[in-house]
Amino acid sequence: MPQVEIKIGGRVFEVACQEGEEQFLHSAAAMLDIEASSLSAQIGRMPEARMLLMSGLMLADKTAGLEDRLREAEAKIAEMQARLDAPKEKVEVPVVPASVGETLAELAARAEALADQVEAKAK
Repeated sequence: MPQVEIKIGGRVFEVACQEGEEQFLHSAAAMLDIEASSLSAQIGRMPEARMLLMSGLMLADKTAGLEDRLREAEAKIAEMQARLDAPKEKVEVPVVPASVGETLAELAARAEALADQVEAKAK
């Protein structure tokens, strides 16, 4: 089991982790170090246990906030997906029967014939 040296709040700790998890441990330690450094800058020197506790609580608070935002985002996604999956409004378009089209064509032909007759008489 690998031993990893991490630095949190200006203090060095040696921690064991599973093989291949070293990078995750360094990443988590870096987040904890940011919080611990922020605390040290505000409060000054404090006991190791208190620094780690307060840093952990600050990270937990941030995590809880992110989890709330994640739940809200997931709810919005579910709502939008439900809208997409909802049955679409059906639009009906009237169909003109073929006989009406034929009748209109006959009327147009008669009108053209009458127009031709009127032109012929006008000359």
